[in-house]
Amino acid sequence: MASYNLFLLPGDGIGPEVMKEVEAIIAWFNAEGIARFEVDRGLVGGSAYDAHGQAISEADMAKAMASDAVLFGAVGGPKWDKVPYDVRPEAGLLRLRKDLGLFANLRPAICYPALADASSLKREVVEGLDILIVRELTGGVYFGEPKTITDLGNGQKRGIDTQVYETYEIERIARVAFDLAKTRRNKVSSAEKRNVMKTGVLWNEIVTRIHAAEYPGVQLEHVLADNCAMQLVRWPKQYDVIVTDNLFGDVLSDVAAMLTGSLGMLPSASLGAPDAKTGRRKSLYEPVHGSAPDIAGTGAANPIAMIASFGMALRYSLGLGDWADKLDQAIAAVLAQGIRTKDIAGSQPANATTTQMGAAILGELKKLA
Repeated sequence: MASYNLFLLPGDGIGPEVMKEVEAIIAWFNAEGIARFEVDRGLVGGSAYDAHGQAISEADMAKAMASDAVLFGAVGGPKWDKVPYDVRPEAGLLRLRKDLGLFANLRPAICYPALADASSLKREVVEGLDILIVRELTGGVYFGEPKTITDLGNGQKRGIDTQVYETYEIERIARVAFDLAKTRRNKVSSAEKRNVMKTGVLWNEIVTRIHAAEYPGVQLEHVLADNCAMQLVRWPKQYDVIVTDNLFGDVLSDVAAMLTGSLGMLPSASLGAPDAKTGRRKSLYEPVHGSAPDIAGTGAANPIAMIASFGMALRYSLGLGDWADKLDQAIAAVLAQGIRTKDIAGSQPANATTTQMGAAILGELKKLA
């Protein structure tokens, strides 16, 4: 039986609640002998600040580095709004991404037929939607230097954030996008702002070169990032894989997420480079939604995005793609039965709590087994 080390960082707000539903599925995998998951847990975000005075401890960083996959809940909340900037809850996630070398963020946007009417767009626009945004995660304006706020005097200040990309950063994220497209519908749309940004000119040049030299059989189109946002709202099904930089990926993936009806539905994966010896990648899996402190503890949180994030871990890190497929099928089956948490209930009353939704998905997974 294969054995895997999972490191769980539930975080803040609804993070521990949705992570609990994943833990139930992991426990069932172990009990059934499907795989052996060795599970450890740590603190990140506000909970880590309360315990250690930092957004993630050195001990927990070491555990994350040694794991086969990190499962991450959510961080942040009003309680920590006044903490120093360098130890704010989000700094824990940024450090995980940086130290694990997680340069490729995969954000699927899937609209289940049973939820098409939950989208703010018309059913025919979103029904059957299945796109994947590949976001470069460790470069660009979020990490570029200088990054400063300077007091100019006379009540004036200047804020500076620097957009920086080097050739290798664009090459490796482009290869991830092209490789994924080959397993899907064989189309990549590269989004940048080459009309006004030099980094966009470089991005376009390098993606074009990688395509011509290594992936000529994959369809490639270039689209300006602002037009891509508009097209996602107009007719999103024209896209398959969208590859873009850190800033635009942050924006476009949230636009795509809401096409499906709720942020509570969508998972994500963050991957590093393949290990030279084993070929395995450092990885972190997290739901797209935030910590939602306003509903924490009420049982209203939707655990599907967290459960689906575990499904992505099965697929991309643990070599259990067949079980990832089964988990996706279980989620679809539960939604087809009309089981709804508050965020996806639409005009009807919610009929499931966090725990009830998790139990229903596990029940369907057992049937598929």
